[in-house]
Amino acid sequence: MASEPVTLADEATVGEAPQRPLALVQPAARAGLDPAPVRDDAPSVGAVHRAAAAVARRLGRRVRHGQLRVEGVGGGWQAGEGSPSVRVTVHDGRTYWAVLRHGSEGLAESYIARWWDCDDLTGLTQLLLLNLATPIDVLDRIGERSSGALSWWQRRRPPTAAADQANVRAHYDLPPRLFDLMLDETMSYSCAVFDGPEIKLADAQRAKLDRLCAKLGLGADDHLLEIGTGWGGLAMHAAGNYGCRVTTTTISAEQRGAAIERVAAAGLDDRIEVLGLDYRQLTGTYDKLVSVEMIEAVDWRLHDEFFATCRRLLKDDGLMALQAITIADRSYERAKHHDDFIRRMIFPGGCLPSVTAIAESVKRASDLRIVDLDDIGRHYATTLRRWYENFNEHWDEIAADGFDEQFHRLWDLYLCYCEGAFLERHISDVQIVLAAPRWRGPLAARGA
Repeated sequence: MASEPVTLADEATVGEAPQRPLALVQPAARAGLDPAPVRDDAPSVGAVHRAAAAVARRLGRRVRHGQLRVEGVGGGWQAGEGSPSVRVTVHDGRTYWAVLRHGSEGLAESYIARWWDCDDLTGLTQLLLLNLATPIDVLDRIGERSSGALSWWQRRRPPTAAADQANVRAHYDLPPRLFDLMLDETMSYSCAVFDGPEIKLADAQRAKLDRLCAKLGLGADDHLLEIGTGWGGLAMHAAGNYGCRVTTTTISAEQRGAAIERVAAAGLDDRIEVLGLDYRQLTGTYDKLVSVEMIEAVDWRLHDEFFATCRRLLKDDGLMALQAITIADRSYERAKHHDDFIRRMIFPGGCLPSVTAIAESVKRASDLRIVDLDDIGRHYATTLRRWYENFNEHWDEIAADGFDEQFHRLWDLYLCYCEGAFLERHISDVQIVLAAPRWRGPLAARGA
């Protein structure tokens, strides 16, 4: 449990300048990110904010799919019709300037500061994606000269191992009860696979794990390497249900400690070894390799190194399963060089690959062959909705660990923003199976 409050900012009221999450400021700063808040830096505050509101109204006229209603300061207008129908209430006129100046990051920071509210955050994301020519990117293009753009130096210099570790810990080393209450008993923080709308989250996560294990053809004679332990759910499922040995590694100290405890409690410590190493430090070769939604933490300039390392660790007749959140190919080149609020405030240092980028990196860096690709992205919106419901149902317990209301708003926005992006297929999730040259085994049939 946290002994000190996990706070995003000093206690704020409507009208105060939004602050960056203090839980992420230090790791972000170590990674070279600018921790400065949105600034009220207009040369003439009243005039500029009125002009920004007028620009927002003009942009709003682009809405053709769904309906947007804007009320409150600078509001009183609507555009479009149909679904999704979204109502935004602006409490502070500086909202418009924050968004125009700082893109999606300004949208998030002003929401955290309670400068505006919305009756459907997921619907708002969908509406933006449905009506802007190049989805959420438009917001960040507006503000890319400031917080939306990475510095010249950052664009050319890949992160160090220390920065990688700081970035991972910024998210995954938050007090653990947050994840205990938001996730399910499998402690899987990745896309589940739902066979129907009434399926429990834990059962959907087990279905995902079974799908990965089946694709790898795991058996008692296999030694499986997992890159990215999480809280040990996949390792425990593979060892407990398929009888294999598992070596798993994570650079999150919090996750490693929790995984070791869970493995011991399940009586599986004779078959599972939990390491605290960067994947590049691993040695030996393994029959099978799996990595679930870890590549998003690998900088795009290091993708070749990642796949070369995976190949080095895999036997010549081995098989690898990769589950990855992917961004649309048309958005990938821009996403490499520009931040949105998720990358700044939730997953510092993160970078979503595209399917094409993965395939090209595999080709450059290894002799692995892609032998199966399964898009499960349609299941992620449901997964995120379940996490959102759990998070809010247990908010009082989560808050008892020192999380404040601004953190609550940040994570509400994060979960809904991602849900909307998956619903509109701006991002997706894939399971890719890669084979080493001498692999000739049958590929397991996949589910729906």
